[in-house]
Formats: sequence, C-alpha cells, structure tokens
Amino acid sequence: MSFDTLLIVGGGLIGSSIARAARVKGQAKTIFIADTSEPACKAITKLGIADGVADGPADHFAAQADLVILCTPSARLSTTAMALMPSLKSGAILTDVGSVKGHLVKALTGRVREDVHFIPGHPIAGTENSGPESGFAELFEDRWCVLTPPAGTDNTATQKLTDFWEALGSDVEIMDPKRHDMVMATTSHLPHLIAYTLVGTAIDMETVTRKEVVKFSAGGFRDFTRIAASDPVMWRDVFLTNKQATLEVVDRFIEDLTALKRAIRWDDGDTLVDSFAKTRDIRRRILDADKD
Repeated sequence: MSFDTLLIVGGGLIGSSIARAARVKGQAKTIFIADTSEPACKAITKLGIADGVADGPADHFAAQADLVILCTPSARLSTTAMALMPSLKSGAILTDVGSVKGHLVKALTGRVREDVHFIPGHPIAGTENSGPESGFAELFEDRWCVLTPPAGTDNTATQKLTDFWEALGSDVEIMDPKRHDMVMATTSHLPHLIAYTLVGTAIDMETVTRKEVVKFSAGGFRDFTRIAASDPVMWRDVFLTNKQATLEVVDRFIEDLTALKRAIRWDDGDTLVDSFAKTRDIRRRILDADKD
C-alpha cells in the first residue's frame, strides 16, 4: 500500500477512475473525494467508491491525506492547490492530472509550503465520456503517466508517487514541464484542435447537409468525431494554459498543410506521395511501440 489516506479533488472520469484503481490495487487504506458539484457528489456516494465525500471545501480531508491528487479543470488547478495549502498534512504529496504542466509550475513556484512535496503529474489516459459514472479501474493500465517534479523535489517522494502510478498499471516517465507541454501540444492538443475544427467545418458546409455528414461518414471522420466529443470546457482550459506550445505547433501544421494544398493545386503527385509515405512509417512505428 503506497498511502494510508488519499484525497481526490474532482470526481469526474479521471478522479473516479483513480479512486476505483487505488481501491482495487490496494494503494490507499482510506479514500476521500471532494467535488464542487452536488450531483457528482451524490453519484460518487451512490457508487460507493470513496470512504468520504465532500461537496465543496475539503480542508478536513486534506489535513488527513498523505497524497492529494487534483483532478479539476486545468484553469482551476493552481487556485484549488492554494485553497488547500494551509490545511495540507505535513509531508503530504500534492500532485495533479492536468495535461499542461508549465502553467501550473509557474503559478505555484514559491507558494508551496516547504513541508509539502509538490510533484505535478499527467496520466495520459481518458475517454470522450465524463462524470463519476464513466470511470473504471483499468483506465490507467498500460498507459503513460508523466511526472514533472520541480528542481529540488525530494527523491523519496517522487519515487513514492512513481510507485503509486505503477501500481495502478501505468508506465512512468520523468520529464521537464516545458518539454512535456511541447510533446503534448504535438501529440494530443493539436489533434483535438484539428478534430474540433474539421467536424465543425463538415457540419457548417452549406452544400452538404448534416444528414449526409452523418450517413456517409467514413472511418477516418468517425475517429475525428470521437475526439471532438471530448469535454469542451476542459479543452478550452488546455488550449489557454498551453497557449505558447500550441500556437507553435499550429503554425508548423499550417505551413505543412499549405505545402500539401500547393501540391494538390499544381498536380504535384511526387510531393504528395513522399509526404504520405513518411506518415505511414510513423504509423508503423506507433503500432510497434504499442506491441512493445
């Protein structure tokens, strides 16, 4: 058992999945969940995945917790952390699950108590569904979890949090926050932005009806609709908190897309084939990595 008492702030898909996984894997003796949504708290209580549920402030739970995991939207992570800071147990580990790390590290630098171990984290897992009912214990199995401990972080605390995520089934990678944000902007944030845009363009086409979009959607477009079904508020916060890295990757994407547009316009088949062949190789490497 990694921790005696675990507090999860935010009982949605990720938070409720952590609670389920920690229970199944025996990683916490006592599990508390706090959420500002009364319906969510009622659902969590009904599901029986926590030993205590708080509708609102979680100071009482925070004072007991050895590990506090913030599962709120990215834009609220720093304010939630600071609200809990006075109540945190000495020696506690404070972490999160947000997909943007640089913004959080910057917001909390110099503001975290010296007797609290602040180790930002990002389990790279999820679905297009949301809410406590959507969680499941297996969500983190065979998935990456990136930890971005600031300079000077206690190595024992980092190892303890690593052990926790590994016990939940994740492979853990230690990474610099800025590097993490650029990697995620490339592999996750840009694809979501493209998906939202593409699906929006399809349903706004004046010459194609929504009925036809639905009826004749091929596999590729269906994949985009799955991504575009993700929580819009969460992704708004992701793009605004990871603005710099996202804009840099978007600029590069626009340049590459413009080059392909030009090749199509001028019947430059060689350029199209070269580009498509390169991306096929990346696909094979991704599949090989999954097998490994």
